[in-house]
Amino acid sequence: EYFVQGTHEDLMRAPSEFFEVSGTVIANGRDPYFSPWQDVAQLNAFSPRLRWATGETLNMVAGQCDGMRCDMAMLLLNNIFERTWGARVGMHPPEEYWSEVISAVRLQHPNVLLVAEAYWDLEWDLQQLGFDYCYDKRFYDRLEHDNAESVRQHLTAKLDYQDKLVRFIENHDEPRAAATFSPEKERAAAVTMMTLPGAKLLYEGQCEGRRVRPPVFLARRPLEQIDEDLRAFYEKLLAAVKDSGLPESEWQSCERMGWPDNRSYLNLVAWCWSQDEVRYVVIVNLSEYPSQARVQLHWNDLAGRGWQLKDVLGGALFERDGSELQLQGLYVDVPAWRFHFLYFQ
Repeated sequence: EYFVQGTHEDLMRAPSEFFEVSGTVIANGRDPYFSPWQDVAQLNAFSPRLRWATGETLNMVAGQCDGMRCDMAMLLLNNIFERTWGARVGMHPPEEYWSEVISAVRLQHPNVLLVAEAYWDLEWDLQQLGFDYCYDKRFYDRLEHDNAESVRQHLTAKLDYQDKLVRFIENHDEPRAAATFSPEKERAAAVTMMTLPGAKLLYEGQCEGRRVRPPVFLARRPLEQIDEDLRAFYEKLLAAVKDSGLPESEWQSCERMGWPDNRSYLNLVAWCWSQDEVRYVVIVNLSEYPSQARVQLHWNDLAGRGWQLKDVLGGALFERDGSELQLQGLYVDVPAWRFHFLYFQ
């Protein structure tokens, strides 16, 4: 009763969608838009006993680790599960699967982290059902395929939503970043990801520049030469994020302004972090063209004194007049796929 079942007629009609165990025909797991997974048996999320057993299993796992990732979590939302499996799964229960299961886990392990792999713009729905974080696949897709303005628009969502997203530029389901992006674009994407609100996912081998993505079920992989320059870059970036205290600071997106004859500011994304007197600004050029802009800062006490801006990744120092910063914004001229991670002092 834990599984979605079929008939022997189903098995004969669609042998790639069902399999037989001891005379019982069980459905293969599936995403409604793709072929079934041959190595997955489909659990029945509408079964009360399955929900109870899942809670027990997750509690057992939670007693051994700090957190869990729930694969394709949106497939078990009641409306999606019913649409996928129809009459095979019985009555539509009154409570959502994840709400019921997560509540059972929180009773015994209130601090365990639960991460949902999520697609189809259902991240907010899963957050409301109790997940601490949800994959931000939309961010990854925009970084890979779209322009800077598309990325900026994605970052206009409210912070209570963004704070519970998992940012990444590589994971076990996506091609390796080093094989997807140029070296310059990967670094720009990494700075973008690491300086945004939310959780950050750095996949094993990403920081060393691995390019081959073996199947997760394969217990071997080819030897690859480590990209020492890339590893040094990630080490510096991770240290800068840690030392700056960004996770404990307030994040705000910054507007960029250009000129009638120069709209290259649209190639830039910018934001600031602040906590008391500690302030940082991040500007990233997500294009293959040099780009200029005036970045509007949120702080209203800049005027009347000079400011030194230190790039914590590149080491450069810039002197700026506070009144100009206040009235006109911070002027930047950023080469293609480059960035500034600036500490204000």
